[in-house]
Amino acid sequence: MKKQPAVYILASKRNGTLYVGVTSNLVKRVWEHKNDIVEGFTRCYGVHMLVYFEIFDTMEAAITREKQLKAGSRAKKLHLIESINPEWRDLYSSIV
Repeated sequence: MKKQPAVYILASKRNGTLYVGVTSNLVKRVWEHKNDIVEGFTRCYGVHMLVYFEIFDTMEAAITREKQLKAGSRAKKLHLIESINPEWRDLYSSIV
């Protein structure tokens, strides 16, 4: 599999609990979250819907962006999600 750095936001539901992550394989990582393979926050809070993602050329750029998103307010994250996904659709089917 080709590595493709990405930052993503998962949600439990519209305006629900949010999770920001970074990965080198978005399809695999989101599948792991959806199937509760990953222990921790997303499993505990049922955060399985892919509502936002960005693709990067390098992992360094993806990690920098992840840090920016995590440092931002919840309101900024909600605005970012709604700017590209106003219906809060699960975007997973668009990446597989």
